[in-house]
Amino acid sequence: MSHQPTKNLQRIILEMGTGNDLYGEDYTKAAIRAVQDALHHSSITLFRSMDFERDEMQVEVTIGTQNPDLVNVDDVAAQIPFGSVKVNTVKGGLNIEDPVQETVTVIATAAIAARIDIPEGKYSLV
Repeated sequence: MSHQPTKNLQRIILEMGTGNDLYGEDYTKAAIRAVQDALHHSSITLFRSMDFERDEMQVEVTIGTQNPDLVNVDDVAAQIPFGSVKVNTVKGGLNIEDPVQETVTVIATAAIAARIDIPEGKYSLV
């Protein structure tokens, strides 16, 4: 019987972002902009410094919008350049109504958590 070693997944990054769609009421567009905003805040230099492979990351993206079912998670996942990606959608964000123009501005929030397997005893993250 073969026994797989358990992974010692450590979160190495948590970034947040916001995005919006001013006129189209497109929840996916707002979510993608939120992910892009979060990505523009991050620089994970430890991959080069510690000889980790970026594609070994497990990336979890959480998107908050007022209508989570209207977010295309595949389109959002395609924004993440490295790793194995999982996208979750939850109720959050904001819908701002403009009664004069009879439109809704959609505001989405994104949280991106990246984890990597760090061999036991090799490094210590605190």
